[in-house]
Amino acid sequence: MLMLYVVILFLWLALLLYLVMGGADFGAGIIEMFTSKNNKSRTRRIMYNAIGPIWEANHMWLIIAIVILFVGFPVIYTTMSTYLHIPLVIMLMGIIARGTALTFRNYDAVIDDMQKVYNKIFVYSSFITPLFLGIIAGSAVSGRIDPQANTFMAAYVYSWLNWFSVAIGFFTVALCGFLAAIYLIGEANDEAERKSFIRKARIMNVAAVMAGAAVFIASITEHIPLVQWVFGNIIGITAVSAASISLIILWYLIYKGKQYIIRVLAGFQVTMILLTTTYKHYPNIVILKNGGYLSLIGDRGADKTIEALGMALLIGSLFILPALIYLVWSFQRKPNSNENHH
Repeated sequence: MLMLYVVILFLWLALLLYLVMGGADFGAGIIEMFTSKNNKSRTRRIMYNAIGPIWEANHMWLIIAIVILFVGFPVIYTTMSTYLHIPLVIMLMGIIARGTALTFRNYDAVIDDMQKVYNKIFVYSSFITPLFLGIIAGSAVSGRIDPQANTFMAAYVYSWLNWFSVAIGFFTVALCGFLAAIYLIGEANDEAERKSFIRKARIMNVAAVMAGAAVFIASITEHIPLVQWVFGNIIGITAVSAASISLIILWYLIYKGKQYIIRVLAGFQVTMILLTTTYKHYPNIVILKNGGYLSLIGDRGADKTIEALGMALLIGSLFILPALIYLVWSFQRKPNSNENHH
């Protein structure tokens, strides 16, 4: 039974790391989308220096989460991949299109008008991917997945196309943009660039607050007990309070010129948001329309499968985490080394 909780913890951490690291990655494209034409080139350069070391490695966390569901919780995996296959396909196509565009626009041997196409694909897919990631997350707990549905629309469209899920999608987009702006503040080379990213962070912060309010409004109109999930327990209230206080501290440190601790605080806020929205209905990861649910406890795989999966995750983390840390460290050292040579 211990290994089951190890697997669940890895699933939660994989989702968190994908939202924090992958979110900042997607957010860089969102920031570029809302950057003026005159500043786009400079923003792209700063952005690529920031996300270059880990932009491809970020998807490792999504792959780990998918593998955990596929191996350890096959009923949950099957249900989500069946009833939410449309937003899943759109999200995966966005990931592929974004990665392809980023590669070609930075490494294409021929610089021509195709660069404009790559740029558009990159920014639009950077917006679409977190939008549908949020829609999928919202759909899982919206109670709109109907195993008894007998029409295509009821089974595969209305399961995710609702105000609550869409609102969470836009909240995820705003959150990604906010993360990216905060991370990019520390990559700015001069005060003008730094002020530009601070301004973008402020805009994305306001957008996230407005989108968050829209999520609560949608939950009330669609009779989803989000208010109870968030404010109906001490963990939720504590997490919301901690996130709010850390946001105030974050903006204070931004204006004090602290460039790196603010990244930790931004990641902390995302952690508190995920904790708040998952704690109350744990271990129910999918809430169904008929009042049923799919549970990480009750709908797990065979005990031997869970034990093997838990051991694989523990052993694998001993290799993956140090390698990822070294990857980021080595890439962060490279620009400094070049500057020293010059």
